[in-house]
Amino acid sequence: MPPTGMHLKILLPFGVFAEKTGVSRIVVEGREGSFGLLPRRLDCVAALAPGILTYETTEEGEVFVGVDEGTLIKTGPDVLVSVRDAIAGPELGRLREAVDRQFRNLDERERHVRSVMMKMESGFIRRLARLQHE
Repeated sequence: MPPTGMHLKILLPFGVFAEKTGVSRIVVEGREGSFGLLPRRLDCVAALAPGILTYETTEEGEVFVGVDEGTLIKTGPDVLVSVRDAIAGPELGRLREAVDRQFRNLDERERHVRSVMMKMESGFIRRLARLQHE
């Protein structure tokens, strides 16, 4: 018997955000752009960028979820999406704004913190190297 739909599970570091069965299609934003999944698509793994995940079921229709960066794994009818954070919202425009504000700005702050940490580490290593040469 052909598959009746996919089983979608959105995982967060502290629990399960959503678990849906009978999902007919999924659209996500990857690092290389948006792509879609249908029940009979081959298995795959993809890195996700912060953006909107869209899925569709017969009962709920089209549903939008804002997701932070993470990973998608599709094996057979099972689709696991593991992300750092997720937010649900009925209105796509407001959800897009929330994703931009919360997830993409966080990435900019993280890049800044990493840059500062790299400078501190390189300074520490230079001083340590000078001590070894003395």
